[in-house]
Amino acid sequence: MLKRTLFKALLAGTILTTALPGHAQEAFDGPTSGPKAAEGKTIVVLAGDLKNGGILGVTTGIEEAAAKIGWTVKVIDGAGSVQSRSAAVGQALALVPDGIVINGFDAAEQQAALEGVAAAGIPMVSWHSGPKIGCDAPGGIFANVSTDAMDVSAKAAEWALADGGGKPGVVIFTDSTYTIAILKAAKLKEIIEAGGGTVLQWVDTPIAETSTRMGPLTTTLLQQHGANWTHSLAINDLYFDFMGPALAAAGIDGAANPKAGSAGGGAEAALPRRIRTGQYQAVTVAEPLNLQGWQLVDELNRAISGEACSGYVTAPALVTQEGLVGTEGNAFDPQNGYREAYAAIWGK
Repeated sequence: MLKRTLFKALLAGTILTTALPGHAQEAFDGPTSGPKAAEGKTIVVLAGDLKNGGILGVTTGIEEAAAKIGWTVKVIDGAGSVQSRSAAVGQALALVPDGIVINGFDAAEQQAALEGVAAAGIPMVSWHSGPKIGCDAPGGIFANVSTDAMDVSAKAAEWALADGGGKPGVVIFTDSTYTIAILKAAKLKEIIEAGGGTVLQWVDTPIAETSTRMGPLTTTLLQQHGANWTHSLAINDLYFDFMGPALAAAGIDGAANPKAGSAGGGAEAALPRRIRTGQYQAVTVAEPLNLQGWQLVDELNRAISGEACSGYVTAPALVTQEGLVGTEGNAFDPQNGYREAYAAIWGK
């Protein structure tokens, strides 16, 4: 009874089922005014790793918004490595674009290279470039677009506590390459332990290497923790792309423990393949990736036009199998009129 009551309370407070595809949604809560479109601009998107569903989703949103505002977009894939991202920054500088989007990697990692971008006077905006959200992020970044990472972690941890009857045994997956990933994982740990759960293990493994690492890791964790391992929490959906086969090989049903929840994601791979079917991932705390792509274009237009950033912060949603019932889309995309709102600001 306690578990059911907690879970119902959690759903009431955090699942935005009306924000999912096919449902109505409250009006867009972002900016309503700003500069008209700067005409004929070319921008470069520096993607941390296009194999990451979140980064790919944001890139798609940027391309969609750029088509509306009338800009040209060039995408350079950092391919999941520090060296490739450093080379990508150099390539972007050589193109002399009107603006640059840092998409999905820590700006501190490329501090020296990005100083060259700032010195060249090229406006920069970012998605998930560090812990400071919003205007005037470190490193000369005009605006860092993200949901509140601590809010995302809180929603995921609270789900695990409710689903585990207040006593889940949790393994946390993170990647110390990214400062924000460590902060998110620390918040997960804090809330789980404060709520009476147990963190069985903190696993630091690179997101870029999940395809080779997660299978063996999962097998080892099953051997170490057995039935005590009731829930997995990760800072990104990508970890669960490669966990399911190892669980299946161990004879574990896709809806059984350990149940998986992602503190940040909503990538297309997670929603249709796992959450909608109830196979090896129960929930994700999704960001509106496509909307954030539009926001990045709007923030860059403000920077190019010499106006202040909007300060808008998007809200995440806890997405469950129940919340996907009756919906058709494969990504968390609020049907709240954000496309029309931004187009109106730009005069398009």
